[in-house]
Amino acid sequence: MIVQTQRGTVAAGREQALAACGLIVLLNVLAMTLGLGVPGWLAGAAYGAALLGLLGAALRRSGRPVLGPADRVTLARATLVGGVVALVATGLSGPVLVALAAVALALDAVDGQVARRTGTVSPLGARFDMEVDAFLILVLCVPVALTLGPWVLLIGAMRYAFVVAGWLVPWLRGPLTPNLARKAVAAAQGAALVVVVADVLPRPVAVVVAGGALAALVWSFGRDVGTLWRNR
Repeated sequence: MIVQTQRGTVAAGREQALAACGLIVLLNVLAMTLGLGVPGWLAGAAYGAALLGLLGAALRRSGRPVLGPADRVTLARATLVGGVVALVATGLSGPVLVALAAVALALDAVDGQVARRTGTVSPLGARFDMEVDAFLILVLCVPVALTLGPWVLLIGAMRYAFVVAGWLVPWLRGPLTPNLARKAVAAAQGAALVVVVADVLPRPVAVVVAGGALAALVWSFGRDVGTLWRNR
């Protein structure tokens, strides 16, 4: 058992090292093609260190020595998010940023299917997937806020505000049953932000799209808070 655990730990460390190498390669490609600046390098490196540190700690707490198949897909998505972080920190936008974000969001539909088909659904995998989505949405809010106004940051901040509120109000940490509407609203946030970041919409239409995404998110969180209040 000890030998198996040690082997699993080594395998998990190897996977995380590969992810770190992948992020470094991605940052180098962005630097050579788009002129990634020092802020981008620093932001990308800080993101990568935080990602792997938090993931390693989560694996240890869960008692799982290795990542599951779906977790590896999520880790690949998280690596792409590192490129988005670096581009936003440098102040770069355009097709590459849109492509990285779009692929990361599209793969969100893959890791869940992989987990279900391989029978490896786990609380850790679900949490990992959710946190990657939440952080990507927060990062995408930054360039949109520079164009449409700081109110857009509410889209990315709402999830973290909910978590902080849960620290202060215990009943907000209650369980919520899976819900299709909640998943649809969450997916719509990323899609709406990517479309606005792509700068293909007139400003009034972009405001409506981003505002609609925020309104849907407020409704979704409001409904969940109401459910938790009734079940407290």
